[in-house]
Amino acid sequence: MTLPIIAYGDPVLRKVAAGIDKDYPNLKALVENMWETMYNANGVGLAAPQIGLPIRLFLVDTTPFADDEDLSKEEQRALNGFKKVFINAEIEQEKGDEWTFNEGCLSIPDIREDVKRKDTITISYLDENFKPHRETYDGLLARVIQHEYDHIQGILFTDKLSPLKRRLLKGRLKNISQGKILVDYRMRFPELKKARG
Repeated sequence: MTLPIIAYGDPVLRKVAAGIDKDYPNLKALVENMWETMYNANGVGLAAPQIGLPIRLFLVDTTPFADDEDLSKEEQRALNGFKKVFINAEIEQEKGDEWTFNEGCLSIPDIREDVKRKDTITISYLDENFKPHRETYDGLLARVIQHEYDHIQGILFTDKLSPLKRRLLKGRLKNISQGKILVDYRMRFPELKKARG
């Protein structure tokens, strides 16, 4: 089932998400619905807060990046078929040089900006079967994971922009929160919810 994606401005996107255990209700169905929602919106990652749930769950499928001819063959191979569920994730370390990449977000449609992030991360997490993992990623894989991890920390990519850039985007962000935007996937807008309530 495709779920509506929560738009910029909703308080759920600003909460530090809570951990879950293997008894979380209907977890398997939730993960399936999140995959369907992400693919329907042509995303490469989706975090539970983006569908209104303040829990430490996100998923990533970087396969669409594997066709990028600007990337090395090695990086294309790493991205192709990389599909994972991250539960109760904790980034233990971020290291390496900061590098810039143009990021977007399903909760903030039609805005893309250059964001600096460290090159390499070490992350511990549970998979969908609650098996523990501790892995190190670099490059674009690390960046996608960092972006989704930020969501469960209540952080958006726009928070990483300069104060001037954020001021320039203020009007566009307000329009998104009010639903004054055309998107080709289901969204829920906080300002519209308030107006009806």
